[in-house]
Formats: sequence, C-alpha cells, structure tokens
Amino acid sequence: MSQSPESPESTATGFGGSPIGGYLGELAAKVPAPGGGAVAALHAAQAAALVAMVARYTTRAKDAEHRPVVDRIIEAADSARERALALADADAAAFTAVGAAYKLPKDTDQESEQRGAAIEAALLEAARVPAAVVDEADGILVLATELLPIGNPNVVTDIGAAGAAARAAAVTSQLNIEINLGSLPAERTAAFTEVLGRISEITARADSLHQEVLHAVRAG
Repeated sequence: MSQSPESPESTATGFGGSPIGGYLGELAAKVPAPGGGAVAALHAAQAAALVAMVARYTTRAKDAEHRPVVDRIIEAADSARERALALADADAAAFTAVGAAYKLPKDTDQESEQRGAAIEAALLEAARVPAAVVDEADGILVLATELLPIGNPNVVTDIGAAGAAARAAAVTSQLNIEINLGSLPAERTAAFTEVLGRISEITARADSLHQEVLHAVRAG
C-alpha cells in the first residue's frame, strides 16, 4: 500500500496495525491505494467486530441456554474480522499490481503480449479480492441475523449497524468487481456471475435486518 507523507508510520504493519487517523489520512491523500476496495474490506471487518461485541454482551447468566450458539458466533465473527483485514491489504496489493502491469513496456510484439497477459492477470486478481469480501459480508450478515433474536437487547442497535456495514461491504465490492472485469473478455468474467448475482440478495437481507432492528428499538 502506498504511504502518504503525512502519515509515514500508518501502514507499516498493514491495516491491522494501522492507527485510524493514519489510515484516513492515506485514504484522503492523492495516492493510488488505499481506495474503495480497502474501504469495502474494512466495512466487513467492522461488521464482524460489531457482531462479536454484541455476542460478548450476550454471555450473562440469563443467556446460558444460548451460550453454545453465542460462543460459536464469537469465534466465527473474530475469524471473519481477521480475514477481512487481510483482504484490505490484499486489495491494496492487487490495485498496485494493476498499475504496475499497465506500466510494462509494449514496444515489441512480445512485450505487448506479455503486458496484455500481465494486465489480465492483475485485473482478475483485483476482482477476486472484492469477490472474497462479498463472501465475508454474506457470512457476517448470517451471523448478525442469527444473533438478533437472542442477543442482548441493550446493544441491539449494534446488530443493525453490523448489518449496515456488511451491506456497504457488499455493494462497494460490487463496484470494484465490475470496474476490474470491464476490460476483460467475457469468457474471463463468467466466474464472477454467481457472486455478482448474490449481491442483490445480500442487500435485501441487510435491509430486512435493519427493519427488524428498528422494530425492536421502537417496540422497546
């Protein structure tokens, strides 16, 4: 990931070890990465963290009957958070690789052919990363929906926030998938049809979760 002069220390250890102020400084800077792909992955990481937090607040004595489910959700959400953070780093690396591929020489037929192959490979990888973010967002939304009926009602709005963040991760990833596939032949993009088709279903489920949380808040 590129570093801005204003925050030289911010991403030395990747997004997982980056102060939020340093990350936002880089996001606002005129540098190629981080950008929307990293933002999508971090939306997913935040969604997972919120689910884990609500689950940890659902470990009271009165929650004992749900403890096996809650413990499983905590473990799954913590793992999803770590994977999403890794995808933020992977997105920055993939975007950098795309830029490097376009800068390859093309003075001879052989160079032009090699450059074209490098661009195609880089664009495919740059589409695979947000596709993986969609998968994470989908799984996190499943956890949030499962947690809602048993979660501590004092933090129910954080389940809604998790759903909103997962939704943002999915729809932002859609944009990044489609922009990277736009320059590729159709036979190379077919593998992404399923994940792209799933995004509308993810957003519908996230919207439904939002309404359920609103209902719980207003009824309480």
